Amino acid sequence: MGRSEKDIPLLAMHPLIFASNNPHKVAEIKPLMPSGIQIITLSNAGIDIDIAEPHATLEENAAEKSQVIYNLTHLDCFSEDTGLEVSALNGEPGVKSARYAGEPANHDANINLLLKNLKGVEYRRARFRTVISLRWKGQHYLFEGVCSGTILPVQRGDKGFGYDSVFMPDGSHRSFAEMELEEKSKYSHRTKALSGMIAFLQTEI
Repeated sequence: MGRSEKDIPLLAMHPLIFASNNPHKVAEIKPLMPSGIQIITLSNAGIDIDIAEPHATLEENAAEKSQVIYNLTHLDCFSEDTGLEVSALNGEPGVKSARYAGEPANHDANINLLLKNLKGVEYRRARFRTVISLRWKGQHYLFEGVCSGTILPVQRGDKGFGYDSVFMPDGSHRSFAEMELEEKSKYSHRTKALSGMIAFLQTEI
């Protein structure tokens, strides 16, 4: 006699801590993860810390954050660091994107400083770059995603976060802040980095 559906045990979910306190990033990432992965936020894990980003590269900062959380929990985890790199500003704000205008971090102040520094500049090419640091079964992996585009002269849209209102990705006539999350994901640097991590995780679970 066969078992009913309710008698069949559900597949166990593999917990994976996302080392971020940013709800916008969590909202972008959760829908993209494989079905066997359970994303646990820092607040879910009872971790209330602001992890320092002291290094000169996105790779080092991402690795720092994942290492801190792994040391605290000894659980599989991942972190990311993202920078906006503007060609006319020699790659600035880059690794300092979140605190471009100084402490405390403020999105509006960062955007205002960026637009001020680009005043009168015609060549406004830029790219977002995300680096993900994954600690998985005692090993460390890095994944990168890049989205190229243009810095707009004024803010457009009220969605998203960070520099989204002044960044228009190649292939679109809309800023990230004018897009719903599903549309933004088609271009997003973060989505591209996640795709690499997800492809890896799908071979592991």
